[in-house]
Amino acid sequence: MSTIRVRAQESGGVVTVRALMTHPMETGTSKDSAGNLIPAHYIEEVTADVGDTRVMTAMWSATISRNPFYQFQFEGQKGDTLKLAWSDNKGESDSVEVTIG
Repeated sequence: MSTIRVRAQESGGVVTVRALMTHPMETGTSKDSAGNLIPAHYIEEVTADVGDTRVMTAMWSATISRNPFYQFQFEGQKGDTLKLAWSDNKGESDSVEVTIG
């Protein structure tokens, strides 16, 4: 099951992407119920590609909230395939592909 829900809609040659990512986004400064530090675990990079073209790269840190919502725009067209992906500081990653509507 993907950790990314994404919607991409084109209007007037501009594609608006809205994405919700399920991720704990731990800063490394929080403590569990026993008082032990919870290790840092956060998304470091989010990318968006249409075909062979990278249309967006975002570099994140531990300051982003849990289960982040992200929205961005780029010039594009209906019917193209958008691939949205993330990778985190523990080497985990996920991606999803959607058709621009």
